[in-house]
Amino acid sequence: MKLARHGPPGQEKPALVDAQGRLRDLSAHVADIDGAALAPASLQRLAALDPAGLPLVAGPARLGPPVARIGKVVCIGLNYADHAAEANAPIPDEPIIFMKPSSCIVGPDDDVVIPRGSAATDWEVELGVVIGRKASYVSEAEALDHVAGYTVVNDVSERAYQLARGGTWDKGKGCDTFAPIGPWLVTRDEVADPQDLALWLEVNGRRCQSGHTRTMIFGVRRLVSYVSEFMSLLPGDVIATGTPPGVGMGQKPPVFLKAGDVMRLGIDGLGEQRQALRAWSRETA
Repeated sequence: MKLARHGPPGQEKPALVDAQGRLRDLSAHVADIDGAALAPASLQRLAALDPAGLPLVAGPARLGPPVARIGKVVCIGLNYADHAAEANAPIPDEPIIFMKPSSCIVGPDDDVVIPRGSAATDWEVELGVVIGRKASYVSEAEALDHVAGYTVVNDVSERAYQLARGGTWDKGKGCDTFAPIGPWLVTRDEVADPQDLALWLEVNGRRCQSGHTRTMIFGVRRLVSYVSEFMSLLPGDVIATGTPPGVGMGQKPPVFLKAGDVMRLGIDGLGEQRQALRAWSRETA
């Protein structure tokens, strides 16, 4: 089952994506696609609906983030060995954790704003893991039982803020619009193996990233279990699981995003995103 949210920012409505890729309105059956809607019993009830009996959403429709009121986005750094190599960083012994604030979450096709003064805004396609049941000190064996589904995340990053301004990575990861999520949430039952997904990203039509989740250093089961040792993962939370090689800072010479550029990215079976880049301005901030 593919779940989505459509409509203007802050006014999104829940929808189901039918077999033909059309949006079907779910407003009569669930208030929103939020933590409560992602509980196993709720997902089971939605899955039992006949899509043909749901109203079609008139298009074209803007897609918002597929999950409402995401509490936190937990990110994993340097989780692909070849990406660690291009960053001249050692392969970590344990997962590296940083956070993206909820204020940076946008829809999958919304514009990405280059922050004021930025010279090193970069791209990162990532598999997003959406939590459906509270996870605290869960074992790897039971980790996937706490997952509602999967989605696409672009972990947009400002490398100078992240690496040259001191302190933690977070200041280069949380700028407004730096977490496009979607287009859909694909429920766990439709993803046979989260370690068997190809992911890719293009900038202005040029393929920059081509990777596969089988090359993760720490797989999804390990990440859910590991993160749950340090914080409770709540329904609706998202784990962004790291990016394969091909980011801008790894190009020779490095290449960073500028106003007018267009990113396009996707993951097998989880859909595609497209974002245009625009410069920050006080009028649109």
